[in-house]
Amino acid sequence: MTSSLSYNAVRPTDMDQLQVAWTAIRAGLRADVGARTFDHWLKPVELAGYCETDHAVRLTLPSDFMASWVSSHYTDRLMLAWRAMLPQVRSVRIETSSGKPVERYTAEPVAEETVAVAQKSPLSSQFDRRLTFSSFVTAAPNLVAFNAAQALATGERGSFSPLYIHSQTGLGKTHLLHAIGHEVLRQNPDSRVLYMSAERFMFDFVTAMRARDTFSFKARLRSADVLMIDDVQFIAGKESTQEEFLHTVDELMTGGRRLVISADRAPHALDGVEGRILSRLTQGLVADVAPADFALRRAILDAKVTALGVPVPGEVIDLLAARIASNIRELEGGLNRLVAYGQLHNRKIDEAFAEEVLAEMFRASRRRITIDEIQRRVSEHYRIRQAEMVSARRAREVARPRQVAMYLAKQLTPRSLPEIGRKFGGRDHTTVIHAIRQIERLRGIDTDIDSDVRILMRDLEG
Repeated sequence: MTSSLSYNAVRPTDMDQLQVAWTAIRAGLRADVGARTFDHWLKPVELAGYCETDHAVRLTLPSDFMASWVSSHYTDRLMLAWRAMLPQVRSVRIETSSGKPVERYTAEPVAEETVAVAQKSPLSSQFDRRLTFSSFVTAAPNLVAFNAAQALATGERGSFSPLYIHSQTGLGKTHLLHAIGHEVLRQNPDSRVLYMSAERFMFDFVTAMRARDTFSFKARLRSADVLMIDDVQFIAGKESTQEEFLHTVDELMTGGRRLVISADRAPHALDGVEGRILSRLTQGLVADVAPADFALRRAILDAKVTALGVPVPGEVIDLLAARIASNIRELEGGLNRLVAYGQLHNRKIDEAFAEEVLAEMFRASRRRITIDEIQRRVSEHYRIRQAEMVSARRAREVARPRQVAMYLAKQLTPRSLPEIGRKFGGRDHTTVIHAIRQIERLRGIDTDIDSDVRILMRDLEG
């Protein structure tokens, strides 16, 4: 197991023992995923029972939306945890509190490693049904990686293999791998598509060595028409695993099979990985996914809102796109949390509600902005000299931008009122208070001022 979860096994003879197991699992999950994620998504999960007939644990959540989200993101992890506690468990069923099942996850869940074979449906349920090429929002930061992934999946002439996709976490690498799997199987349902994390590769290889059955392990990997390895950086420093990985890559490349690798960094930055492996990985195409700019973050949220079918005002989407710039996963997580809280508390989704629900996320995502940076950006926006920010001039064309800059300094930096005053030519803190109140008042009655502030906040935070 690659998870850090660890539990003592018990037998599911009655509900009391199931509850003991569930208490331990919840504690392990909280430690594994972090308190914030656990409290928002996994804490509401309740144990509903156990079906002896098909050895299925039943878990419930209070709404369809939350049940669907937890099913999509945590079924595999929950399955691993229950199997660690209760080896007899064969599946985990996630339902709403009313007993309505979430269709995709009432059957046997997939393992972290997935071999997709011919199925009646052209989109294999072995891959996340949401992660397709059609649901991947493209723009300049990710277009090269998207086009390369699509070309490899469709087998176009001139497509590159191996395809090496790298980026910071949460920018869409795994989405592209799942999309490749879907497209390959759509074109040829008999294709053997093997998708696994580098950690799973190591785990299975070590297990095979201990069982003295490496032949089966090698045969399984090398018979794949398409092999996809996610997060290859985790093989760094593992000599025996790297040797087997190298042989697998060589075998597939020699046989003309397709190979896709993802990592959180470029090949040359993979410290602890053999040069022979790096040489193989760079023989095809290396494509990076750059951090999403504001326009792409906005487009992704628009697509997500449409898919959810929940009305979210444009100004709230702008707020999220401006304030959560770390990665796409955090961005979508913020939207999901906002929608879930709105449904649970029967609240209208507006900017005030978003600020309340996502305050912690906004603080965590906020990069450090300086008052000098604010003064420079405001001066550029209003086309005045930056020196006017600290001058004694009180002309309207200077005073109003100065007030906007003071307001933004209070909103976007941790500086105190006296500190802000000193940065604006040694002004008193009461002057700063007046500026803040003035801009707050004007934002409510002057659409131009409100628009200026929104644009400046977006540019500074994005």
